[in-house]
Amino acid sequence: MTEPSAHPDPCCDEATLALSRRRLLAAAGITAGAAAVTSFFGDTLRNVAYADTPSATGNVLVVLSLRGAIDGMGVVVPHGDATYYAKRPVIAIPQAKLICADSMFGLHPALTPLQKYWTSGEFAAVTATGMVRPNRSHFAAMEQIEDADPTSTLRQGWVNRLVELGTSADDPLSATFFGSTTSPTLTSGPVDTLAAGEMSSLVLTGADPAYDDASWQAHRKASLASVWGTVPGSVPAATAARLKAGVASGLSIVDRVGPAAATTYAPANGAVYPTAWPATDLGAALEDTARLIKSGVGVETVALDYGSWDFHAGYGAFSSGTSGGMYRNLNALATALDAFLTDLGAERSRVTVVTISEFGRRLSENSANGLDHGWGNMILLFGAGVRGGRYYGTWPTLATPSSALVDDDLQVTTDYRDVLADVIASRFPGRSPSSLFGSDYTRTALGIMS
Repeated sequence: MTEPSAHPDPCCDEATLALSRRRLLAAAGITAGAAAVTSFFGDTLRNVAYADTPSATGNVLVVLSLRGAIDGMGVVVPHGDATYYAKRPVIAIPQAKLICADSMFGLHPALTPLQKYWTSGEFAAVTATGMVRPNRSHFAAMEQIEDADPTSTLRQGWVNRLVELGTSADDPLSATFFGSTTSPTLTSGPVDTLAAGEMSSLVLTGADPAYDDASWQAHRKASLASVWGTVPGSVPAATAARLKAGVASGLSIVDRVGPAAATTYAPANGAVYPTAWPATDLGAALEDTARLIKSGVGVETVALDYGSWDFHAGYGAFSSGTSGGMYRNLNALATALDAFLTDLGAERSRVTVVTISEFGRRLSENSANGLDHGWGNMILLFGAGVRGGRYYGTWPTLATPSSALVDDDLQVTTDYRDVLADVIASRFPGRSPSSLFGSDYTRTALGIMS
């Protein structure tokens, strides 16, 4: 049972609104289990984009959205800029406690479980990155950063476009939502999505488990196909087509994912996924993700939402050690990611993980020893193709008002789309970043990927 995660400060009412709209496939005879009402404070949503066959490269992209606007300067700490310490007298991370440090940056010690990937060159960080214009509204910024094409009026996420470029548009499995509520902007668009709670919930309904053998399953599938294969003429043609496509998609998903979902999964290489809050949902989601990648069903992208980063209060003074929300959540993130990367083993050679967040936090701590909404942030990258063990980006000094601080916000010097473009160009060659990010986008290669 996931422990409820209360919002630490009442000032962000918009951030407490639950994402409650569901996508159901009841017509196809599929149950997605008990759908949860989920906000971005504590739960993890899973969104999976499938190809009709595995991509030519076999590569997989995992996008981990750190919803609630994580404090980038608290993750990738600019210890070489003295203003960081001057503006954060209570919550700053002491230089001596940082890991993976160079002369300017270091990582929060809560990320220690991931330090070995930095050493092995599979973990990198990008600083002062984000959208080119500030937007401090959680939901508006989420929409913009996940759409990633301000020139388009179509609500279509860049992951949806990425899959659309790589598969046929009429393939019902080209993109599938694998979570408990409606797809976020990241995966929304013309490519259809399926909503489901977890792999084990992708089953056909209506059978006594004691008699649910292959013969009965085949009989139910044939019956469903027959019932929905002909829709009464009174139903509008477009609606009839959607119903038929939904059934075909649902049955196809059960056929492809069902065998893997029905088997008992044992993590490999000694991996142990965390089960205690606040890592409960993220650990389960990443375990399902590893299971799905290993199943060979053709997954191309997996998008996970992991929340609870909106620390206007409750951030935690580092002098108190491991207490406080920021340390707690970062350690949960690191522990779950370490289990995932360990579990993948050799499969890690084709899996790349990228984090995003809607915006960063301000430089100065507030009167509650927390941080208000800001602008510039950081991105973390792990796994295949990453030229790791180093920090990327151009750091805008924090020392003077002329340093381009905007309302005490860190300036964005690297368009986050450039980070994504490097990943896509490396892992999905042939899919043009300009087709994903709009006519206003001109790529600047960063050299993050090999």
